[in-house]
Amino acid sequence: MISNLNTPEEVGISIDPKNPDHIVAASNIDNYYYSTDGGYTWSWGQINSSFGVWGDPVVVVDTNSAFYYFHLSNAGAIGGSWVDRMVCQKVNFIGGSWSDGTTTGKNGTKVQDKPGVAMDRKNNNIYITWTQFDTYGSTALTDSSIILFSRSIDGGNTWSNPTRINNLAGDCRDNDSTVEGAIPAVGPNGEVYVSWAGPLGIVFNRSFDLGKTWMSSNTFVTSIPGGWDYNIPGIYRCNGLPYTNCDVSNGPHRGTIYISWSDQRNGIDNTDVWIVKSTDSGNTWSAPVKVNDDATRSQQFMSSMTIDQANGDIYVLFYDRRNYTDDNTDVYLARSSDGGNTFKNFRISTSPFYPTTGAFFGDYTAITAHNGFVRPMWTRLDTAHLSVWTAIIDSSLSADNMQLNNNSSFSAYPNPFSPTAYMSYELDDKEQVSLFVADIFGRTVAIIRNNEILPRGKYVDRFDANQFGLPPGIYCFYLHAGDHTQVQKMVLK
Repeated sequence: MISNLNTPEEVGISIDPKNPDHIVAASNIDNYYYSTDGGYTWSWGQINSSFGVWGDPVVVVDTNSAFYYFHLSNAGAIGGSWVDRMVCQKVNFIGGSWSDGTTTGKNGTKVQDKPGVAMDRKNNNIYITWTQFDTYGSTALTDSSIILFSRSIDGGNTWSNPTRINNLAGDCRDNDSTVEGAIPAVGPNGEVYVSWAGPLGIVFNRSFDLGKTWMSSNTFVTSIPGGWDYNIPGIYRCNGLPYTNCDVSNGPHRGTIYISWSDQRNGIDNTDVWIVKSTDSGNTWSAPVKVNDDATRSQQFMSSMTIDQANGDIYVLFYDRRNYTDDNTDVYLARSSDGGNTFKNFRISTSPFYPTTGAFFGDYTAITAHNGFVRPMWTRLDTAHLSVWTAIIDSSLSADNMQLNNNSSFSAYPNPFSPTAYMSYELDDKEQVSLFVADIFGRTVAIIRNNEILPRGKYVDRFDANQFGLPPGIYCFYLHAGDHTQVQKMVLK
């Protein structure tokens, strides 16, 4: 659990690729969290700004390890109106003080809603897209919703004048006929890609000049049968809005654009998560592939997606009811290492929860990843109490990526430790044993045993982090015995 303070829901999270121990997260309406040990422990605070704070949080990080927290405004104290602009607040280092913020998008009293943000890590350009409502909730035909884009090329200090990037406007009802869910993505050569949902389904636009100009006509991607605004039993409201991302890794699928969403094409009792891709900069799109691998008629909903830019792996997070006949809900993660052609699903929540429509649950989940370190974030409801959670997922250390020794046991304890830990293992036969410690980048930082021949038996080895001058952080304890390897992740406090 990250936190249960201040009724958290609707989440955002970002890992720093330069130091994956450092993670910043956020939740409605004004909560922020940070971890310096890879997500094992968290500090909590409430962000404030003279522009007001009104939720829809998004967190990104630049190459200088500065984090940015985007949210809606509530600027009545300075003569503004409710959610009348996008706000960007910045912290230059994890655990530091947040700036008061800068803004973009103010247009009288028109509502500016639901930001999507991308960071170009080649130049630290920041791109933001969102929906502008003439009058939120209006049923008047004269009121419409549009998609706007703005960028900052100076670390969030200033923003370009918003540019409209959609052709067909939506209505203002905040439903299937409203244009919403615009999230930008950056391509390998600085391309800016955006998709969103609306009355046509999912449509797409792009810029090849860092967001200065856009295609005059939007590209149709795919329909959303049943619409993006659908009902899930036990959920106050639910949507299947798209997530857009692009592979900028040096892997085989570099340059591929992916869009993932959920819909009810298979029935209102069988919501599923889908993905499409384009390998030609968005000119053409594949047929939808189902992400959830169950064969049941059950609900998979409120998905989010990220790409591990170290290797191109795709991760999709979603709520899932495949294991139940009622509204009990698990959290699942799907992973694809073949460019979105196939997905392997994993249940990552340790227990189900039972949501009720009496509590607002938020509109989305979030997920971040780098170099095999994956940190999802979601909301759960237990006896009317909201809390936000993550899971410690290190795919590079998972059982499907390494050969584990069935003839020896290995454990390290306590976890977390400071500064002493113990490693216990049992050998069924005489083996050549190496025991060492590596940091999160895979670099060996301590050797306890080096190719020693040990007889059959039980062993306990002591490790003192101070002896090797190790700072607090996440470390992997490796046992090589014969041809086999076992690993345990440990936190040094």
